[in-house]
Amino acid sequence: MSGPHVIRGSVVLPEAELKWRFSRSSGPGGQHVNTSDTQAEVLFDLAATEALPEVWKARALERLAPRLRDGGVLAVRASEHRSQWRNRELAAARLTSLLAEATAPPPAARRKRKIPKGLNERRLREKKQQSERKRGRSGKDWG
Repeated sequence: MSGPHVIRGSVVLPEAELKWRFSRSSGPGGQHVNTSDTQAEVLFDLAATEALPEVWKARALERLAPRLRDGGVLAVRASEHRSQWRNRELAAARLTSLLAEATAPPPAARRKRKIPKGLNERRLREKKQQSERKRGRSGKDWG
């Protein structure tokens, strides 16, 4: 594989914790498809890993719960390319981006702001003017 799988900062997925499976891929490739295992699937045991900080691990387990199988194993599959190597690269990249997104801290809470009094008064005044303008367009008063 090419280089370490960096999630964020100095946190890296160790290659030893990744389990790979390969199978025949569908799609273009002619006779090549029928004979070679080009589809790549990477399995990562999220529940048992020591590579992630505990806070990140808990956050990822919660957010990725629907995708986990067999008690905390995350599986990512790639079969877009005709080359097993490129599919391996793609699956690893998908796994790291998925984990980076799942371990990201929650966004800051929105702080409610009070609308300035003058702004609200101006908005209401403009609404009334628009209402008067539209009421004046009706042809009821025209003789």
